[in-house]
Amino acid sequence: MNKSLSALLMLSLAAFSCAASAQQTLRFGVDPTFPPFESKASDGSLQGFDIDLGNALCKQAKVKCEWVQMGFDGTIPALQAKKFDAILSAMSMTDKRRQQVLFTDMLYNTPSALLAPSASKLTVDISTLRGKSIGVAQGTIQETYALTKWAPEGVKVVSYANQMEVYPDLIAGRLDGSLTNAVSAEQGFLSKAEGKDYAIKATIIDNKIFGDGVGIALRKGDTANQQLINQALAELHKNGTYDQLAKKYFNFDVYPLD
Repeated sequence: MNKSLSALLMLSLAAFSCAASAQQTLRFGVDPTFPPFESKASDGSLQGFDIDLGNALCKQAKVKCEWVQMGFDGTIPALQAKKFDAILSAMSMTDKRRQQVLFTDMLYNTPSALLAPSASKLTVDISTLRGKSIGVAQGTIQETYALTKWAPEGVKVVSYANQMEVYPDLIAGRLDGSLTNAVSAEQGFLSKAEGKDYAIKATIIDNKIFGDGVGIALRKGDTANQQLINQALAELHKNGTYDQLAKKYFNFDVYPLD
């Protein structure tokens, strides 16, 4: 091999090595209105279990994390428009969503709950809900459930841009209740002063509508990022990082094995 060819080969190998080692960026779409999963701190920074978990996944996978904030209802169209690479925003893996996106392995699984004033007689019995106004966040599985199961039975389902906009109307008496994630209701509202006169009236299980847990949504065909995230998630379970983060936010198991 002559010197010029050898030098050219070495330069090509060096360029390939630099490209391979260049830090990849993983851009997550998130709606920071679902504490304790994702919300904004007083200084405007993002906080919550999903945020910590996403940053830990990026660190494990040796990629850079970026967060793109937007309303939950627009996250799938924005993902498909390539405004970011994945949705990490407490998105439940339903059959309907699987037709639009590719999901990673499960991140966690938490119940949905009917939230109402403590003195209210509301339950999941439709006779107590008929004629009542129930607030939900747009694009959520709770909205789908309420529109599918309750609206045809005479329940007024009122959709809001996000869950944090539901609470003021609930407090003001413009709503009789809200259907939302149980953990978000507990830690994002009931644990605060404004939630002292409210309670979870019932939790609801419906695997067909609520899906089989929360995952990270990717564009169809993006098996490269799916594999990257799944491998990193498996390592976080293996090395104890996942359990450490979960215990920071929850006092119960959010990753059921069965």
